[in-house]
Formats: sequence, C-alpha cells, structure tokens
Amino acid sequence: MSATLELTEALIACHSVTPADGGCQELITKRLQAIGFHTESVVSGPENFQVTNLWAIKKGKSGDQGKVLMFAGHTDVVPTGPLEKWDSNPFTPTIRDGMLYGRGAADMKTSLAGFVVATEEFIIQHPNHKGSIAFLITSDEEGPAKDGTVIMCERLLKQGQRLDYCVIGEPTSVDRLGDMIKNGRRGSLSGKLKIKGIQAHIAYPHLGKNPIHLTAPAISALVETEWDKGNQYFQPTSFQISNIHSGTGANNIIPGELTIEFNFRFSTESKPEQLRERVEKILKDAGLDFEIDWHLGGSPFITGDGELAGALRKAIKAETQLEAELSTTGGTSDGRFISKICKEVVEFGPLNATSHKINECVIIDNVEPLKNIYRKTLEHLVA
Repeated sequence: MSATLELTEALIACHSVTPADGGCQELITKRLQAIGFHTESVVSGPENFQVTNLWAIKKGKSGDQGKVLMFAGHTDVVPTGPLEKWDSNPFTPTIRDGMLYGRGAADMKTSLAGFVVATEEFIIQHPNHKGSIAFLITSDEEGPAKDGTVIMCERLLKQGQRLDYCVIGEPTSVDRLGDMIKNGRRGSLSGKLKIKGIQAHIAYPHLGKNPIHLTAPAISALVETEWDKGNQYFQPTSFQISNIHSGTGANNIIPGELTIEFNFRFSTESKPEQLRERVEKILKDAGLDFEIDWHLGGSPFITGDGELAGALRKAIKAETQLEAELSTTGGTSDGRFISKICKEVVEFGPLNATSHKINECVIIDNVEPLKNIYRKTLEHLVA
C-alpha cells in the first residue's frame, strides 16, 4: 500500500462529521512536524459547536520566506445518511473493485493525504527549497463556515502573513483525474422576501388583497431580467426561487402574506449591492408592500491563467497527459475567504461524482497521480 493510500485510509477512519475533526489534524500535524513544520492548533466557536483549525508553515531558505504556497482543505465531512444504505461502514475504509469507499474519500481526505505525502517527498528531494510551504486546515467547511477558514484568514492577515499561491483540495475532476481545475467561484446572495396583502374570505375578494396575485408580475420580471452577461470565466448571473409559502392551509381564505426565498449565484460582473438595488426597484415598480432580509454567502473570486494555474496545468499534463480546463462552476468554497488574502487561489482534487453521496469513493489508481500532481506543482513554484 502506498503512503498516500495508507494516510487516506487513516483519515477516513476518523469520525469527523462537521464540526468534529475526529483526530485527523493530529495525524497531519505529526507528519508535518516530523519534516520541520511549525504548527499551531486553533480551536474556535461555541462550546456546543467547536471547530478545530490547523496552521502549519515551513519557511524557505531565501530569508524572506520566498514565494509561499499554501495547501488548504477541511477534515470535516457531511453526515453519512442512512447507514443501512451503505455497502460498507462509511468510517471503515474499504477497497473493492478498484475503488476506496468511505465518507470523505472524495471530499476531501484523499486530497489532504496527497498534500501531506507530496510535501514529504518534495522536502526529501529539495531540502533547501527557496519558497515556503503552508497548510491551512479546518473542520468547519461543511458546516456554517463561521469559525474555520474565515477566522484563520483574519488571523493571518493581522499577523502580516503573506500568501502567494493557494491550492484547495476540493474534488474538481469530472470524467478523468485532471480534466478540470476551479480557478474561481461565483458569489452567493440570498434573500427572504415578504409581500404584505390583506387576508379576507375568498368569497369576498374585494375586501382583501391577495399577495400571490399582486406579486406574479414581479416574479415574472425577476425571472426574465438579464442581470449580466458573464465573462470569459463566469456564466451570466443566475436568479432562482427556491421556496414560496403563503396561506393558512384553508382553501377559503385569501392569504395576508407571501414569503419567497431566492438566491443569486453571481459573477464578477455584478456586485451584491447592485443586485439588491435592482430587485428592490422591480418590487417597488410593481407597487408591492414588501421587506427583504438579505444574506451574502460569499463574494465571487477569480484567478486568471497565471503562475499557479499554469504550474498546476503543467503538473497535470505531465502526470495524466490531459489539458485541464479552467472552470468556475459549482457552489461556494472556502476559496471565497482565502482569496481575500491570497492573490492566486485554485481548487483541484479527485473526481467529484460521489461527493456527499451514499457509498462515496475514489478510484484507487488516481490516488498516487493526484499526490504526484501536488508534488510537481510544488516543484514548479517553490523548489
């Protein structure tokens, strides 16, 4: 068994349903300390939801740290779902038919193991590396994401820690290992809209104001609006309604209020304040009596096809012969926090097909190539 596969199995065996770390970071810390890393463990959050964070760094020989490449990721996993639906225990790493099964196999314990072993091999081969290598690991990515990476980034900013490159180990590959790199993510802006009407007996509509009827034209306008055209990296901004609720449950009452929950996944062509203003103008133009609670889940970020993406693409090509596609599709990630303190941030990891699913797994034959890609990226940037 390879060192990478062995460490992956050890991490999967740790019960680390968010926000629990389950001992994963202790395993990683011991490995990093053994090769000269300075490590710090930071526990944050309320007592009933404590989050464990790991910061580790090994400085280069250039005196000023040189270029700093950070590996970032999370040890927490989503809940398993019904255990009886798994073909094997989700926290007992199991190999069958060329696959390694277990919760977190794809998202993202294989990547974490790859980070560690790639770094170990790199330091053996390049003991006098010029650049610095860092790790930022949290147990709060799959949870509220309030006491993990966001807290650590604020801490690093206050300490004046410079970061030049960051590779996040999210599962990004689609059909084959190395076919896709995420070089940015769309922002997420949610709203909870309440439209006020007047409740009345349905047989006397002139005595009421049906907020569903009143809001229908505005909903149509919101759906049909072109918010932006996107750009070379991003799809056009998307508006979607996720939930609508109104009424008392009785079929003879005009409702007095309508609640609509919606979300924007927005590109760098739009700003959240612009989206809010445009939504509210449409609602005001429709003559509606409304209020909205807004929540900004994250701002968009983009890393162009620069040094980091270029180095990663070269590493992928050397290992897999594939030309990796740069993409910004998918949901949010901790990159939205890291991008505020690091200019170049990309995500790369194994196939995403089984993430968060029953019988989550990775292809065994992809484990070593993934580690090799991470090591070659280090060689390109900080050797």
